[in-house]
Formats: sequence, structure tokens, C-alpha cells
Amino acid sequence: MPDFTFETKAGAHQGRNICGVDEAGRGPLAGPVVAAAVILAPENVPEGLNDSKLLSHSARERLLNILVQNAKIGVGISEPGEIDRINILWASMIAMRRAVENLNISVDYALIDGNRIPPDLGCDAHAIVKGDTKSLSIAAASIVAKVTRDRLMAEADSRFPGYGWAGHKGYPTKAHRAAVEGLGRSPAHRWTFGKKS
Repeated sequence: MPDFTFETKAGAHQGRNICGVDEAGRGPLAGPVVAAAVILAPENVPEGLNDSKLLSHSARERLLNILVQNAKIGVGISEPGEIDRINILWASMIAMRRAVENLNISVDYALIDGNRIPPDLGCDAHAIVKGDTKSLSIAAASIVAKVTRDRLMAEADSRFPGYGWAGHKGYPTKAHRAAVEGLGRSPAHRWTFGKKS
């Protein structure tokens, strides 16, 4: 289970603003990549935070509602057009930087899920492989990013019916690939995945 060790080492209990950063949506054929940055209050960390992939839909929604009330949250998004122009890796990095910027407060240190630190982040940072299973702040960011992206894909499903995005969220399922074969690509698809679908 994730804990507060990385945050404590970085000075969270000394009043420093330590954010966890994670993204959702690197693998789908459609929709944006969404990143979140979260600063938890050390004295008010919600129970049950974990890697969003290990939580049920209802648990993620419940925890997001708590986080909105008790944490500082920033969200950054990179849309399909930008993903196609610069590739999904750099789009993810940009979305993470935007998430930190959208906290709208000075960040002293960022804990980043993965093995890369986004350029021009504006603060010192540490990349943590599988960070969403090790750091509570990154776990919180993974929940915010996942729920935010899922909601955006449900909205996109109503604008571009027939692809089933409310269910598979744009990931390359057999049903999604079949829908693309029958309907063609929508404006919300990532064209750089063309050879893979």
C-alpha cells in the first residue's frame, strides 16, 4: 500500500508543498491524456488511497469527492491533436506540467509517477516507478486523473455515438477496433495509432 514516506522526506510536515503527479490515458486510441497534481494535507489524508487501477469505480468516485474537499488539485490535459503532433510521451509530459501549473500555488517538490520528470516543471522533482503504489500523493493524483478522463470519455461518447467509449474509455478493445472498422475514425481519435487499429 502507498504511504507518506516520500512526502515526509521531502518536507510535507514542515509546511512544504509536495505534490504527487500521475496521468491517465497513454494507451487509448481515442480521447485526451489527462494528468493530475495533488497536494495532500498531511493531517488529513483520506483512507483508502491507492493506485486507481486497483480500486473500483465507486471507490474512485468516493475518494475523488473527498479529495476535492480536502486537497489541492490541478488537472492538465493534452488533446488528440496535440498527441498526434508531438507523440504520446511528450503529450503526457506536457499534461503533467500543466497539472502542476494549474494547482495555482507555489510547489516546492513534485513526486512523479514513472521514470521521467517533465521538463520545465518549475520545481524540484523525483520520478518514482510504480509511484501510484508507493506514494499516497501520487495515488491520489492517479484517482483524479482516471476519474476525470473517464468522465470526459463518457461525454465524448454522447457526441460521437457508436464507439462505446463510455464502457472501454477509448482503449483498443476488440469492440472499439470493430467500431472503427465500421464507422471510421472520429475527431476524437488519435491518428498516430492508425497502423495499430
